Amino acid sequence: MLLGRFQPFEWIVSTRFLREGRMQSLFIIVGIAIGVAVIVFMSALLQGLQSNLVKRVLTAQAHIQVLPPKEQVRIQHPLDTALHKDQVQAPLQRLKSIDQWQAVLTMLRAMPDVHVASPSVSGSTLIIRGAASRSLSLTAVDLALYQQIINLSEKIVAGHARLGASDIMIGTELATDLGLSVGDKLLVQSATGVSNYFVISGILDLGNKGANQRAGYVSLRSGQSLLGYPGGVTVIDLTVNDVYAAELVAQRIQALTHLQADSWIKTNAQFFSAVKSQSLANTAIRFFVGLSVAFGIASVLVVSVVQRSKEIGILRAMGISRAQVMRIFLLQGGLLGFGGAVVGCALGALFLQLWLLMSRSADGAPMFAVSIDTVMLVEAVVLATLTGLLAALAPALRAARLDPVVAIRG
Repeated sequence: MLLGRFQPFEWIVSTRFLREGRMQSLFIIVGIAIGVAVIVFMSALLQGLQSNLVKRVLTAQAHIQVLPPKEQVRIQHPLDTALHKDQVQAPLQRLKSIDQWQAVLTMLRAMPDVHVASPSVSGSTLIIRGAASRSLSLTAVDLALYQQIINLSEKIVAGHARLGASDIMIGTELATDLGLSVGDKLLVQSATGVSNYFVISGILDLGNKGANQRAGYVSLRSGQSLLGYPGGVTVIDLTVNDVYAAELVAQRIQALTHLQADSWIKTNAQFFSAVKSQSLANTAIRFFVGLSVAFGIASVLVVSVVQRSKEIGILRAMGISRAQVMRIFLLQGGLLGFGGAVVGCALGALFLQLWLLMSRSADGAPMFAVSIDTVMLVEAVVLATLTGLLAALAPALRAARLDPVVAIRG
């Protein structure tokens, strides 16, 4: 077998060849180290940036929202469908409760991909305080469950995250516009004319001015009574174990329940496309850096074969096989790749720490969390070592094919 088990003899010759051409070896190790450092630094940076962006998006919304299906007009003349299709007016989409939502909720919670499922009721209302009034997008939730999807406690700037029967939490902009504070009473009126008084238990900063101007939260039972959905819910919010698989899970839910399931990937299509483009850019950087490293190793070893052709001829005349000669140069490529990768991982970690020290927000805190994954470092070392072996393959074949007599004669 051509690539059999490496013998101590091949290790000795390989390391000796590397030591004799120490300047060449040093330059290629530095080149590999810089390439690996770039890969480690860029991978950790982009991974941290993506995680931070996704986290910011998902702290304000569920991974998947399950909604009642949209109403559609059924054409009563199937033979003239094509004729009447352009003349059909789209129906008005009325808010309605999810049919048999308790059974749907039980089924969703039993799915292995689903982490948390929380029912809620949402609708438009009018908030009235004295002569002033504002529109309010009201969401009625079971706070204990909803906190596992969107942690409202982290967004409290005044008061407490509490939703009793007469409690309401509103955004900071709405509280400022109406001069409201914790403990104040206000009247909330629904589109059906039903109204109720609520006491402000907490004021929220949802991280968005528009949301802070119109968002409000009440308890599930209070919202069901106010919005006209006694015992019903209009939305089931879900979190899943893998946020990037949310769209696949949503499609599966839609097929099983025939309800509308919108994932965060679908509702934030442009953002997800940008995240995907970043990942592709990172992959392209890795590929081209790896390619340059491979050509660098191959060029050094080709020169080494030419410089040591006489030594290779003498070794062949002494009885070593073509496979042994080939393994000598493969070992050189692997050792160069491994050595450069180890140094590159250390440099990448150092560059990342320097970047974290230099890139700070106005309050002195890091702009976003960045960490180096041990698995990523191991992958970088393995990838660089394999790249070194593959790059050494052509020079190794050339060395193995040298005729001993012709090599000794020069």
